[in-house]
Amino acid sequence: MTNPSPEALAADLCDLLTVEEIDTDLYRGRRIANGQGHGRVFGGQVIAQALQAAQQSTDAPKVAHSLHAYFMRPGNDDYPILFRVVRDFDGKSFATRRVIATQKGLPILNMACSLQVPEDGLRHQDAMPDVPPPEDLKSDVDVRAGMVDSIPERFRAHFTRPRPIEIRPVAPRSFINPEKSEPRQDSWFRISAPIGDDPAMHRAVLAYASDMALLGTGTLPHGVNWMTHKLQSASLDHSLWLHEDFRADDWLLYTCDSPWAGHARSFNRGKIFSRDGRLVASVAQEGLMRLRE
Repeated sequence: MTNPSPEALAADLCDLLTVEEIDTDLYRGRRIANGQGHGRVFGGQVIAQALQAAQQSTDAPKVAHSLHAYFMRPGNDDYPILFRVVRDFDGKSFATRRVIATQKGLPILNMACSLQVPEDGLRHQDAMPDVPPPEDLKSDVDVRAGMVDSIPERFRAHFTRPRPIEIRPVAPRSFINPEKSEPRQDSWFRISAPIGDDPAMHRAVLAYASDMALLGTGTLPHGVNWMTHKLQSASLDHSLWLHEDFRADDWLLYTCDSPWAGHARSFNRGKIFSRDGRLVASVAQEGLMRLRE
């Protein structure tokens, strides 16, 4: 079976993240097409679709600058997701939306989103880490292909499946023999092909990708992962702040750290930089990290 092209993967992700308005303040996010889902809905998909619902319910020129979400139940890839938007506030400068995502009549995610009319102000930011450029690094696809023979058969299809987000880790880690290391990792990422100029879609793609590295960062000091240990992990909440304009089809650097873990939870943070060194987004997440030996 031939793998889909990068252009097809990118187009399918944009289609997935385009929510359909079915009534006033009621939207439907489609499920992954052609039976390509993996059982549980990826948390970044729910966040990105909820963000799209909030963005579609708000008139320009207000743009999303922050969101805060709680996961309550795992989503099911077999069903679409409904998003109910509550318009809590519409001011001259800011608007606030609540979004409730449901499946089969049950809420799976609650999200609050704030949107602002762009304006200038005082500026400062953290510096971007000094890391090799993406052109000097192997793609995650190549890294995985190099170790696929060591992966248990039952994991191989999931491990090697084509992905719409291209990732180039600065320091690839072993999925078979994870070693304890500092709870920090850096990786470049972008959507696999150009996606046009709609800034709302670029924000949705970044929101989708922002859920891809955080949980793994919390496992690094412990030398465990979901493939080698009976590790139960899931996102519990997710916060994203959008600072600057960016393109999700240009390389972005995601630098993550985990300052604390305990009580079957880990706390993880991320900073996302553009290639020219601008801090374009910040992320924070608490996740379930439970060993069941």
